[in-house]
Amino acid sequence: MIIVHHLNASRSLRILWLLEELGQSYEIVRYQRDPKTLLAPPELKRIHPLGKSPVVQVDGETLAESGAIIETLVERFGAEQMAPPRGSADFARYRYWLHYAEGSAMPPLLLKLVFERIAAAPMPFFAKPIARSIVNQVMKGFVGPQLKLHLGYMESELARRDWFAGDAFSAADVQLSYPLMAARQRAGLNQAEHPRLSDWLARIEARPALQRAQARERP
Repeated sequence: MIIVHHLNASRSLRILWLLEELGQSYEIVRYQRDPKTLLAPPELKRIHPLGKSPVVQVDGETLAESGAIIETLVERFGAEQMAPPRGSADFARYRYWLHYAEGSAMPPLLLKLVFERIAAAPMPFFAKPIARSIVNQVMKGFVGPQLKLHLGYMESELARRDWFAGDAFSAADVQLSYPLMAARQRAGLNQAEHPRLSDWLARIEARPALQRAQARERP
């Protein structure tokens, strides 16, 4: 029995997609973000103390953190299908990208989102110029250059191979889908500057398993 505790507009779509690729049956328990704060509802803390998503229960065992969930599900249900052979150079790349997605690619995207919300937040009129000045300095001095650096790095990696872990699609591509879809939406990933990443996004979005997951994600 696999239960996915799914929060709308969250990383948990990756888990639904992976389970579709693995051909595993699963149930979805749905949660909605607060429309004002965009935070997860307190009900999620009944499943995991941090109250975040995704959280997956497999035969009564509770799993959290996208990378750890993906590694566990692949090892149990589809190591040959969704990961390169252990000990190979491709497996080393596979493990690297599983951790890179959240450890390196996501932080500048999250910072961009946070500072954009600060700039748009209600505040006294005399504080707005100060807040916007700070936001602009952070965006120009750190966040923007970091986003450019990481997108350029990932673009160059796809010049060497079709998929991030090698010549075959793997769960590393599933893990990287969230930051790269987010980068396309709000961080400047585009066809003109990032043709390989744009092609990669088109290829993953054409996968029937992702399309099935997106259909099941909808209420």
